[in-house]
Amino acid sequence: MGTARRPWAASAAAAAAAVLLVASCVAAAPVQRKHARISGHAGDVLDDNPVGKLKVFVYEMPRKYNHNLLAKDSRCLHHMFAAEIFMHQFLLSSAVRTLDPEEADWFYAPVYTTCDLTPQGFPLPFRAPRIMRSAVHYIATTWPYWNRTEGADHFFLAPHDFGACFHYQEETAIKRGILPVLRRATLVQTFGQRNHVCLQEGSITIPPYANPHKMQAHLISPGTPRSIFVYFRGLFYDMGNDPEGGYYARGARASVWENFKDNPLFDISTEHPPTYYEDMQRAIFCLCPLGWAPWSPRLVEAVVFGCIPVIIADDIVLPFADAIPWDRISVFVAEKDVPRLDSILTSIPLDDILRKQRLLASDSVKQALLFHQPARPGDAFDQVLNGLARKLPHRDGVFLKPGEKVIDWNAGLESDRKPW
Repeated sequence: MGTARRPWAASAAAAAAAVLLVASCVAAAPVQRKHARISGHAGDVLDDNPVGKLKVFVYEMPRKYNHNLLAKDSRCLHHMFAAEIFMHQFLLSSAVRTLDPEEADWFYAPVYTTCDLTPQGFPLPFRAPRIMRSAVHYIATTWPYWNRTEGADHFFLAPHDFGACFHYQEETAIKRGILPVLRRATLVQTFGQRNHVCLQEGSITIPPYANPHKMQAHLISPGTPRSIFVYFRGLFYDMGNDPEGGYYARGARASVWENFKDNPLFDISTEHPPTYYEDMQRAIFCLCPLGWAPWSPRLVEAVVFGCIPVIIADDIVLPFADAIPWDRISVFVAEKDVPRLDSILTSIPLDDILRKQRLLASDSVKQALLFHQPARPGDAFDQVLNGLARKLPHRDGVFLKPGEKVIDWNAGLESDRKPW
């Protein structure tokens, strides 16, 4: 059927069949395989222990900035933005925490900006910047530490679609820009895209939250053959927010569907089956295209389940890119090249595929992308701390001269300056 419509289908299918056959044989072989070791400047640091390399002071904030928001809506614990909650819980009992602010390298204010949700479960974009601005004003008027640097030795979690621009639509996020009071702070955020107004220099890009216990419950035998060549479940169009098409995912998802919906090598659909996690473990390649933002939990899920991520998001800055060698465990496809996705993937040498699979089997890579409860050595919490430790000592100019001011508290949108 596919051959009649597309002349390339026969050769592509033959190449994919060969990959599937060999990959399946490798997967079904007795478990004597050795996982490849992640090494090199990106990789060796995955197992670093941050304890002893930095000290963090956690501000005691009024409950309205965190606990009350969580008590109001417990969905915050389960959505992809939940890192801001779990990072707070982790730091309270972490060995890097200090109760003496005078000896702190970093200051952290626990603010749950993505925990004020719509009935559909999405963060309210007009409330988040007000919450954050109010929190910064509180610490600036309660303690002396913010004012001596105007936040340059402070870090904040901003796991929003477009980070501290606090909006899910890129055009609006760009117009808003990063909240001005955070301009000197280090932002720990899920959003990362080169040369973008919503990613300021020095930010630490983290993975979105994906529930480790839920994924653990769906693990299947490591010897299960990978019989699916390309796998994807998710939206291709967002008719509610982008009725004309082309804006959502910059048209990349629509292109995947229009070009490969009938291709037998591609198992793609909008349906999200109960076997979703099991299916990823049976696939060789998992598509990780941008949506409204360039990131999604799909990347974390693919790595955890050993499915080679096919990253379709131009200029994306990936989580912990200074520690995880993404180029060695993933495939990058430019958005303009999506129509050639089949030929790109079928032309990858089998040895390269097997090498990527062996690297993906490394526990250190999987742990680095997960926010475990309780925390585990080398997990995403440790990677955040290691990222902060690598920024020490603070650069010249962090500490301001007496009376020196850099941040304009009257800057930004008038709506963002409304009281909260």
